[in-house]
Amino acid sequence: MPFFRPLGTLAAALLCVCACVAGTAAPAQLFRLPTANRALFEPGGEERFYVGTTGKPWASGTFGCVRSDGWQLHEGLDIRCVSRDKKQEPTDAILATADGIVAYTNKRANLSNYGNYLVIMHRVEGLEIFSLYAHLKEIRPGLQYGTPVKAGDVVALMGRTANTREQISRERAHLHFELNLFVNDHFSGWYKKFLPTQRNDHGEYSGLNLLGLDPAAILREQRVAGKNFSLVKFIQQQPELCRLFVRKADVPWVKRYAPLVTRNPTAEREGVVGYELSLNYTGIPCRIIPRAASEIGNTARIQLLSVNETEQKKHPCRKLVTKRGARWELTSHGTQHVELLLF
Repeated sequence: MPFFRPLGTLAAALLCVCACVAGTAAPAQLFRLPTANRALFEPGGEERFYVGTTGKPWASGTFGCVRSDGWQLHEGLDIRCVSRDKKQEPTDAILATADGIVAYTNKRANLSNYGNYLVIMHRVEGLEIFSLYAHLKEIRPGLQYGTPVKAGDVVALMGRTANTREQISRERAHLHFELNLFVNDHFSGWYKKFLPTQRNDHGEYSGLNLLGLDPAAILREQRVAGKNFSLVKFIQQQPELCRLFVRKADVPWVKRYAPLVTRNPTAEREGVVGYELSLNYTGIPCRIIPRAASEIGNTARIQLLSVNETEQKKHPCRKLVTKRGARWELTSHGTQHVELLLF
Protein backbone atom coordinates (compact mmCIF):
# COMPACT_ATOMS: atom_id res chain seq x y z
CA MET A 1 0.00 0.00 0.00
CA PRO A 2 1.41 3.43 -0.87
CA PHE A 3 2.40 5.79 1.92
CA PHE A 4 -0.54 8.00 2.84
CA ARG A 5 -0.57 11.34 4.62
CA PRO A 6 -3.72 12.66 6.33
CA LEU A 7 -5.91 14.76 4.07
CA GLY A 8 -6.12 17.42 6.76
CA THR A 9 -2.47 18.22 6.15
CA LEU A 10 -3.04 18.46 2.42
CA ALA A 11 -6.13 20.64 2.87
CA ALA A 12 -4.21 22.99 5.16
CA ALA A 13 -1.42 23.27 2.60
CA LEU A 14 -3.92 24.03 -0.16
CA LEU A 15 -5.56 26.74 1.95
CA CYS A 16 -2.15 28.28 2.46
CA VAL A 17 -1.43 28.27 -1.28
CA CYS A 18 -4.84 29.78 -2.06
CA ALA A 19 -4.35 32.51 0.53
CA CYS A 20 -0.94 33.39 -0.90
CA VAL A 21 -2.43 33.68 -4.39
CA ALA A 22 -5.53 35.61 -3.43
CA GLY A 23 -4.06 37.71 -0.64
CA THR A 24 -7.01 36.87 1.62
CA ALA A 25 -9.80 34.45 0.71
CA ALA A 26 -9.58 32.51 -2.52
CA PRO A 27 -12.37 33.19 -5.02
CA ALA A 28 -14.33 30.37 -6.60
CA GLN A 29 -12.39 28.77 -9.42
CA LEU A 30 -13.68 27.73 -12.77
CA PHE A 31 -12.44 24.38 -14.06
CA ARG A 32 -10.61 24.12 -17.38
CA LEU A 33 -10.52 21.39 -19.98
CA PRO A 34 -7.53 19.14 -19.22
CA THR A 35 -6.31 18.79 -22.83
CA ALA A 36 -6.20 20.86 -26.03
CA ASN A 37 -9.35 19.12 -27.28
CA ARG A 38 -12.09 21.80 -27.29
CA ALA A 39 -14.69 19.95 -29.38
CA LEU A 40 -16.94 19.61 -26.30
CA PHE A 41 -17.99 23.21 -26.87
CA GLU A 42 -18.48 22.92 -30.62
CA PRO A 43 -21.89 22.11 -32.15
CA GLY A 44 -21.92 18.44 -33.07
CA GLY A 45 -18.40 18.02 -31.71
CA GLU A 46 -19.13 15.10 -29.38
CA GLU A 47 -17.66 12.43 -31.67
CA ARG A 48 -14.43 14.42 -31.94
CA PHE A 49 -14.28 14.90 -28.17
CA TYR A 50 -15.30 11.54 -26.68
CA VAL A 51 -13.86 8.08 -27.24
CA GLY A 52 -16.39 5.29 -26.88
CA THR A 53 -15.64 1.76 -25.72
CA THR A 54 -14.65 -0.77 -28.38
CA GLY A 55 -17.47 -1.18 -30.87
CA LYS A 56 -19.70 1.36 -29.08
CA PRO A 57 -20.64 4.94 -30.01
CA TRP A 58 -19.07 8.03 -28.47
CA ALA A 59 -21.77 8.26 -25.80
CA SER A 60 -20.16 5.34 -23.95
CA GLY A 61 -17.24 7.67 -23.24
CA THR A 62 -19.43 10.19 -21.41
CA PHE A 63 -20.19 10.32 -17.69
CA GLY A 64 -22.93 8.27 -16.07
CA CYS A 65 -24.89 5.05 -16.64
CA VAL A 66 -23.61 4.71 -20.19
CA ARG A 67 -22.21 1.18 -20.28
CA SER A 68 -23.58 -2.37 -20.13
CA ASP A 69 -27.02 -1.20 -21.28
CA GLY A 70 -27.16 1.42 -18.53
CA TRP A 71 -26.09 -0.86 -15.67
CA GLN A 72 -22.43 0.19 -15.48
CA LEU A 73 -21.28 3.57 -14.24
CA HIS A 74 -18.55 5.44 -16.11
CA GLU A 75 -17.24 7.96 -13.61
CA GLY A 76 -15.47 10.36 -15.95
CA LEU A 77 -14.95 11.59 -19.50
CA ASP A 78 -12.84 9.73 -22.07
CA ILE A 79 -11.31 12.62 -24.02
CA ARG A 80 -9.95 11.83 -27.49
CA CYS A 81 -6.35 12.73 -28.31
CA VAL A 82 -5.67 15.48 -30.86
CA SER A 83 -1.91 15.11 -31.23
CA ARG A 84 0.12 12.07 -32.35
CA ASP A 85 3.72 11.24 -33.17
CA LYS A 86 5.00 9.39 -36.25
CA LYS A 87 4.01 6.07 -34.69
CA GLN A 88 0.48 7.39 -34.10
CA GLU A 89 0.98 7.38 -30.35
CA PRO A 90 -0.79 10.17 -28.42
CA THR A 91 1.34 13.17 -27.46
CA ASP A 92 -1.29 15.45 -25.90
CA ALA A 93 -0.18 17.42 -22.87
CA ILE A 94 -2.39 16.89 -19.81
CA LEU A 95 -3.23 20.14 -18.00
CA ALA A 96 -4.29 20.79 -14.41
CA THR A 97 -7.97 21.69 -14.48
CA ALA A 98 -7.62 24.22 -11.64
CA ASP A 99 -5.14 25.44 -9.02
CA GLY A 100 -4.42 22.73 -6.50
CA ILE A 101 -2.00 20.38 -4.79
CA VAL A 102 -0.96 16.89 -5.86
CA ALA A 103 -2.72 14.35 -3.65
CA TYR A 104 -1.63 11.05 -5.19
CA THR A 105 0.36 9.58 -8.06
CA ASN A 106 0.29 5.99 -9.30
CA LYS A 107 3.26 5.20 -11.50
CA ARG A 108 2.79 1.42 -11.54
CA ALA A 109 0.40 0.92 -14.43
CA ASN A 110 -0.14 -2.76 -13.66
CA LEU A 111 -1.78 -1.92 -10.33
CA SER A 112 -4.85 -0.21 -11.77
CA ASN A 113 -7.24 -0.31 -14.71
CA TYR A 114 -6.51 3.45 -14.75
CA GLY A 115 -2.88 2.61 -15.52
CA ASN A 116 -0.63 5.50 -14.51
CA TYR A 117 -2.82 8.12 -12.90
CA LEU A 118 -2.64 11.39 -11.01
CA VAL A 119 -4.98 12.95 -8.43
CA ILE A 120 -4.97 16.68 -7.65
CA MET A 121 -6.88 18.28 -4.78
CA HIS A 122 -8.62 21.64 -5.34
CA ARG A 123 -10.57 23.87 -3.00
CA VAL A 124 -13.58 25.54 -4.60
CA GLU A 125 -16.19 27.45 -2.54
CA GLY A 126 -15.06 25.63 0.59
CA LEU A 127 -15.35 22.20 -1.07
CA GLU A 128 -12.51 19.73 -1.52
CA ILE A 129 -12.62 18.54 -5.13
CA PHE A 130 -10.26 15.91 -6.54
CA SER A 131 -9.46 15.80 -10.24
CA LEU A 132 -8.16 12.50 -11.61
CA TYR A 133 -6.19 11.99 -14.83
CA ALA A 134 -5.78 8.39 -16.02
CA HIS A 135 -4.14 6.16 -18.68
CA LEU A 136 -1.11 8.45 -18.66
CA LYS A 137 2.11 7.68 -20.49
CA GLU A 138 3.99 9.50 -17.79
CA ILE A 139 3.48 11.96 -14.94
CA ARG A 140 5.59 15.10 -14.97
CA PRO A 141 8.87 14.49 -13.13
CA GLY A 142 8.92 16.08 -9.69
CA LEU A 143 5.19 15.88 -9.09
CA GLN A 144 4.55 14.21 -5.76
CA TYR A 145 2.29 14.50 -2.73
CA GLY A 146 2.00 18.16 -1.75
CA THR A 147 3.37 19.69 -4.98
CA PRO A 148 1.36 22.84 -5.84
CA VAL A 149 0.13 23.28 -9.39
CA LYS A 150 -1.61 26.11 -11.22
CA ALA A 151 -4.56 25.82 -13.56
CA GLY A 152 -3.26 25.02 -17.04
CA ASP A 153 0.09 23.63 -15.86
CA VAL A 154 1.29 20.59 -17.79
CA VAL A 155 1.12 17.73 -15.30
CA ALA A 156 1.39 14.63 -17.50
CA LEU A 157 1.47 13.19 -21.00
CA MET A 158 -1.43 11.26 -22.51
CA GLY A 159 -0.86 7.54 -22.94
CA ARG A 160 -2.63 4.19 -23.17
CA THR A 161 -1.69 2.53 -19.87
CA ALA A 162 -4.06 0.17 -18.08
CA ASN A 163 -4.03 -3.29 -16.50
CA THR A 164 -7.20 -4.48 -18.21
CA ARG A 165 -7.29 -7.58 -20.41
CA GLU A 166 -8.29 -5.49 -23.42
CA GLN A 167 -5.55 -2.94 -23.96
CA ILE A 168 -6.33 0.60 -25.14
CA SER A 169 -5.64 0.75 -28.88
CA ARG A 170 -3.85 3.65 -30.59
CA GLU A 171 -7.11 4.60 -32.29
CA ARG A 172 -8.85 4.84 -28.89
CA ALA A 173 -6.07 6.75 -27.14
CA HIS A 174 -7.64 9.10 -24.61
CA LEU A 175 -7.48 10.79 -21.23
CA HIS A 176 -9.90 9.49 -18.63
CA PHE A 177 -10.78 12.61 -16.60
CA GLU A 178 -12.78 12.81 -13.38
CA LEU A 179 -13.97 15.43 -10.90
CA ASN A 180 -14.64 13.79 -7.55
CA LEU A 181 -15.70 14.35 -3.98
CA PHE A 182 -13.76 12.43 -1.34
CA VAL A 183 -15.69 10.13 0.99
CA ASN A 184 -13.69 9.23 4.09
CA ASP A 185 -10.18 9.63 5.55
CA HIS A 186 -10.62 6.24 7.23
CA PHE A 187 -11.20 4.38 3.99
CA SER A 188 -8.36 1.91 4.55
CA GLY A 189 -9.91 0.80 7.85
CA TRP A 190 -13.33 0.46 6.23
CA TYR A 191 -11.78 -1.55 3.38
CA LYS A 192 -10.18 -4.03 5.77
CA LYS A 193 -13.47 -4.47 7.61
CA PHE A 194 -15.86 -4.79 4.67
CA LEU A 195 -13.55 -6.19 1.94
CA PRO A 196 -11.02 -8.21 3.96
CA THR A 197 -10.06 -10.58 1.14
CA GLN A 198 -9.35 -7.88 -1.44
CA ARG A 199 -6.16 -5.91 -2.02
CA ASN A 200 -6.05 -2.16 -1.62
CA ASP A 201 -3.13 -0.92 -3.70
CA HIS A 202 -3.98 2.79 -3.60
CA GLY A 203 -4.73 3.62 0.03
CA GLU A 204 -7.33 6.34 0.39
CA TYR A 205 -7.29 6.99 -3.37
CA SER A 206 -9.18 3.88 -4.40
CA GLY A 207 -12.03 4.61 -6.78
CA LEU A 208 -14.48 3.43 -4.09
CA ASN A 209 -13.48 6.44 -1.99
CA LEU A 210 -14.10 8.99 -4.75
CA LEU A 211 -17.59 9.98 -5.88
CA GLY A 212 -17.84 11.49 -9.34
CA LEU A 213 -19.51 14.63 -10.63
CA ASP A 214 -20.15 15.00 -14.36
CA PRO A 215 -17.23 17.16 -15.60
CA ALA A 216 -18.95 17.92 -18.91
CA ALA A 217 -22.05 19.27 -17.17
CA ILE A 218 -19.88 21.44 -14.92
CA LEU A 219 -17.76 22.75 -17.80
CA ARG A 220 -20.81 23.58 -19.89
CA GLU A 221 -22.77 25.21 -17.07
CA GLN A 222 -19.89 27.37 -15.90
CA ARG A 223 -19.27 28.41 -19.53
CA VAL A 224 -22.81 29.77 -19.67
CA ALA A 225 -22.98 31.18 -16.14
CA GLY A 226 -19.47 32.65 -16.04
CA LYS A 227 -18.71 34.31 -12.71
CA ASN A 228 -22.21 33.45 -11.51
CA PHE A 229 -21.46 29.72 -11.58
CA SER A 230 -21.62 28.10 -8.14
CA LEU A 231 -20.30 24.59 -7.63
CA VAL A 232 -22.17 24.34 -4.31
CA LYS A 233 -25.47 25.12 -6.03
CA PHE A 234 -24.60 22.76 -8.88
CA ILE A 235 -24.22 19.92 -6.40
CA GLN A 236 -27.23 20.85 -4.28
CA GLN A 237 -29.43 20.94 -7.39
CA GLN A 238 -28.56 17.38 -8.42
CA PRO A 239 -31.71 15.24 -8.79
CA GLU A 240 -32.39 13.12 -5.72
CA LEU A 241 -32.24 9.35 -6.09
CA CYS A 242 -33.08 8.61 -2.47
CA ARG A 243 -33.30 10.24 0.92
CA LEU A 244 -32.24 8.60 4.15
CA PHE A 245 -31.62 9.31 7.81
CA VAL A 246 -28.41 8.27 9.56
CA ARG A 247 -28.36 8.26 13.35
CA LYS A 248 -24.86 9.54 13.98
CA ALA A 249 -23.88 13.03 15.10
CA ASP A 250 -20.26 12.82 13.92
CA VAL A 251 -20.28 12.10 10.17
CA PRO A 252 -16.99 12.70 8.30
CA TRP A 253 -18.77 13.76 5.10
CA VAL A 254 -20.66 16.51 6.94
CA LYS A 255 -17.43 18.00 8.27
CA ARG A 256 -15.65 17.90 4.92
CA TYR A 257 -18.59 19.24 2.88
CA ALA A 258 -20.14 21.66 5.35
CA PRO A 259 -21.25 24.09 2.57
CA LEU A 260 -23.81 21.44 1.51
CA VAL A 261 -25.49 21.53 4.95
CA THR A 262 -28.86 23.26 5.37
CA ARG A 263 -29.35 24.90 8.77
CA ASN A 264 -32.06 23.46 11.00
CA PRO A 265 -33.02 25.66 14.00
CA THR A 266 -34.63 22.73 15.81
CA ALA A 267 -31.45 20.66 15.69
CA GLU A 268 -29.37 23.69 16.63
CA ARG A 269 -31.58 24.25 19.65
CA GLU A 270 -32.08 20.64 20.80
CA GLY A 271 -28.87 19.04 19.59
CA VAL A 272 -28.02 16.95 16.53
CA VAL A 273 -28.57 13.19 16.72
CA GLY A 274 -28.13 12.48 13.02
CA TYR A 275 -28.54 13.73 9.48
CA GLU A 276 -31.00 13.53 6.65
CA LEU A 277 -29.04 12.90 3.46
CA SER A 278 -30.28 13.29 -0.11
CA LEU A 279 -28.17 11.10 -2.41
CA ASN A 280 -27.91 11.51 -6.15
CA TYR A 281 -27.57 8.44 -8.35
CA THR A 282 -23.77 8.30 -7.98
CA GLY A 283 -24.14 8.23 -4.20
CA ILE A 284 -23.15 11.83 -3.42
CA PRO A 285 -24.96 13.32 -0.40
CA CYS A 286 -25.93 16.52 -2.22
CA ARG A 287 -28.13 17.99 0.49
CA ILE A 288 -27.64 17.54 4.23
CA ILE A 289 -30.06 18.47 7.02
CA PRO A 290 -29.15 18.04 10.71
CA ARG A 291 -31.96 16.42 12.70
CA ALA A 292 -32.90 16.47 16.39
CA ALA A 293 -34.28 13.47 18.29
CA SER A 294 -37.74 15.06 18.38
CA GLU A 295 -37.84 15.05 14.57
CA ILE A 296 -37.04 11.36 14.17
CA GLY A 297 -39.45 8.74 15.45
CA ASN A 298 -37.58 5.67 14.22
CA THR A 299 -34.60 4.51 16.28
CA ALA A 300 -32.88 2.72 13.38
CA ARG A 301 -29.25 3.64 12.72
CA ILE A 302 -29.85 3.88 8.96
CA GLN A 303 -33.37 4.54 7.67
CA LEU A 304 -34.37 4.84 4.00
CA LEU A 305 -36.98 7.59 3.89
CA SER A 306 -37.89 7.80 0.20
CA VAL A 307 -36.85 6.83 -3.32
CA ASN A 308 -37.32 8.78 -6.53
CA GLU A 309 -38.48 5.90 -8.72
CA THR A 310 -38.20 7.93 -11.94
CA GLU A 311 -34.56 8.75 -11.19
CA GLN A 312 -33.81 5.14 -10.26
CA LYS A 313 -35.20 3.89 -13.58
CA LYS A 314 -33.24 6.54 -15.45
CA HIS A 315 -29.95 5.92 -13.59
CA PRO A 316 -29.83 2.41 -12.07
CA CYS A 317 -26.09 1.74 -12.45
CA ARG A 318 -24.89 2.29 -8.86
CA LYS A 319 -27.47 -0.25 -7.64
CA LEU A 320 -27.95 1.62 -4.36
CA VAL A 321 -31.64 0.79 -3.87
CA THR A 322 -34.02 -1.96 -4.91
CA LYS A 323 -37.75 -2.57 -4.71
CA ARG A 324 -39.08 -5.73 -3.05
CA GLY A 325 -42.79 -5.91 -3.62
CA ALA A 326 -44.12 -2.48 -2.75
CA ARG A 327 -41.19 -1.63 -0.48
CA TRP A 328 -37.92 0.09 -1.35
CA GLU A 329 -34.75 -0.81 0.53
CA LEU A 330 -31.01 -0.29 0.32
CA THR A 331 -29.12 -2.98 -1.57
CA SER A 332 -25.94 -4.51 -0.19
CA HIS A 333 -24.07 -1.97 -2.35
CA GLY A 334 -26.17 0.84 -0.92
CA THR A 335 -25.65 -0.28 2.68
CA GLN A 336 -21.91 -0.65 2.08
CA HIS A 337 -21.80 2.86 0.62
CA VAL A 338 -23.64 4.39 3.59
CA GLU A 339 -21.34 2.55 6.00
CA LEU A 340 -18.35 4.15 4.26
CA LEU A 341 -19.91 7.58 4.68
CA LEU A 342 -20.33 6.91 8.40
CA PHE A 343 -17.12 4.98 9.16
